Amino acid sequence: MTARIDHLVVVAASLEQGAAWCRETLGVEPGPGGEHPLMGTHNRLLRIATVDYPRAYFEIIAIQPGREPQDGRRRWFDMDDARLQRAVKEEPRLAHFVTVVPEIAPALRAWAELGIDRGRALKASRMTPRGLLEWQIAVRDDGQRLFDGALPTLIEWGATHPVPGMPESGVTLQSFGVAHPEHRKLATAFDAIGLAGVHVKEGAPKLCAVFDTPKGRVKLESNLLPEGA
Repeated sequence: MTARIDHLVVVAASLEQGAAWCRETLGVEPGPGGEHPLMGTHNRLLRIATVDYPRAYFEIIAIQPGREPQDGRRRWFDMDDARLQRAVKEEPRLAHFVTVVPEIAPALRAWAELGIDRGRALKASRMTPRGLLEWQIAVRDDGQRLFDGALPTLIEWGATHPVPGMPESGVTLQSFGVAHPEHRKLATAFDAIGLAGVHVKEGAPKLCAVFDTPKGRVKLESNLLPEGA
């Protein structure tokens, strides 16, 4: 099994706030995204792919005003968590990341054998100018990210991936890493799905991403919100 970073998730209070933050921080305007009726969210996207991260992109995501998740579920990425909502009112936050796997079911089984319940594989889709994007994504019923956001969400794409349809942005991902007190468990979980390109170290919960941008080298470090804090 092999897994790679699919996209980095920045949660914002609104897409307008997220776009302004992107312009100020990375020096570029994020591209268009779409709506997620299943979760009551919407996004804007930015290609950040490199040789080491060949299909990576940046997702700025926010709760869509007036929309609720279907079937009374909680939104993905802990977006219904009051602590995260308070935090992103101040500034958008690099809160999570998503890894792509060839088949999601074996990856979920591999983590279940380690005692990690990543959730159920849900089918999702959204329309784009190039047609319908379809994917399966593992989401817990409680919406939790796990390991304070340092354990990725798993995704399996259908026939089409969004990155080939995105223009070059001038922003490229150079490195990505996580820190967590339970770094050994995280490293074991990453090895179980063959995840490459993610550095793991001991420390307070944190995500760290380094980009080359029109503004030069930019390092984003997000202190993750401890579960239950």
